[in-house]
Amino acid sequence: MQCSAYAASASSEKTWTMRATFPEYVVALATIVGSVLFSIFGGVGIACLPLGLIFSFIRRPKAVITRSQYIKEATELSKKAKELKKAADALHQEERSGSKGRKWRKNVKSVEKELLLLEEDVKALEEMYPQGEKAETAWALTIIGYLANLILGVLGLIVSVAWVAHIIIYLLIDPPLSAFLNEIFIKLDDIWGLFGTAAFAFFCFYLLIAVIAGAMMLGLRLVFITIHPMKWGATLMNSFLFNVGLILLCSISVIQFCATAFGYYAQATAAQEIFGHTLQSLRGIKYLYKYNVFQIAFVVFAGLTFVYYAAFGWKKRKPSGRFQLST
Repeated sequence: MQCSAYAASASSEKTWTMRATFPEYVVALATIVGSVLFSIFGGVGIACLPLGLIFSFIRRPKAVITRSQYIKEATELSKKAKELKKAADALHQEERSGSKGRKWRKNVKSVEKELLLLEEDVKALEEMYPQGEKAETAWALTIIGYLANLILGVLGLIVSVAWVAHIIIYLLIDPPLSAFLNEIFIKLDDIWGLFGTAAFAFFCFYLLIAVIAGAMMLGLRLVFITIHPMKWGATLMNSFLFNVGLILLCSISVIQFCATAFGYYAQATAAQEIFGHTLQSLRGIKYLYKYNVFQIAFVVFAGLTFVYYAAFGWKKRKPSGRFQLST
């Protein structure tokens, strides 16, 4: 109260205009592009990532099927594979003739989607009818794998709920109701210096995993998003490059998001200075962060995805009929 500015009138308030450096402006533009992708894919992924693991446990095979059932299911899958092979050959002929229009790209996306679903069906059939000398061991490992999915899904759901609750409590409500996760990180630091830092890093890394999960989930359901699945031992190079590029593009946005969400914990740091003060003061850009546009979009997409999974995620996917190319 001894400061002369404390008793100054509102008319004496001044706004200083400073020129931002070129690296800061490049980071700001990259952050906006990444934030658009992050708010969509991250919002969808933070809900579908844990719920997908939990519902995979609910939809798990309950018992081993008989040999006759296995032969029947395998015959249907072989017919499906032949249909996809025929469709892929037809698309390859169209590509050679140079007729790569909108219809061709739509059909390629449909074939990729059906192929991915076919691979999942083959994997599920192999799980329900393990073969070989170690069939019992394979079935036991399958059950353990689904139990692990349940445990990881429950833990992930706790983290996702904590993230969404923290965004609402600390960012969207003005003034904040509580520092929430910031206080937890500070208390962990009091126990041991690296506990809080490790928890901070885990919550940041979880957002990147959610982005990949959200891109995969939307790729299966939207025509204009390409499918790039990441599978152990079966990931194509273009899928590696796509997901790496997506992670790199969203990494800056995740840093900005975490610097804002954990502003109390990350105060007086370089990240807070760049993403907390400079970025939110740039002319024309600051309004996106002043009114929490990306945070609101993130929460909205997370809520819609949660409702979708709660309504349809627990249901088993019905087998598709005969596959035909769009004409």
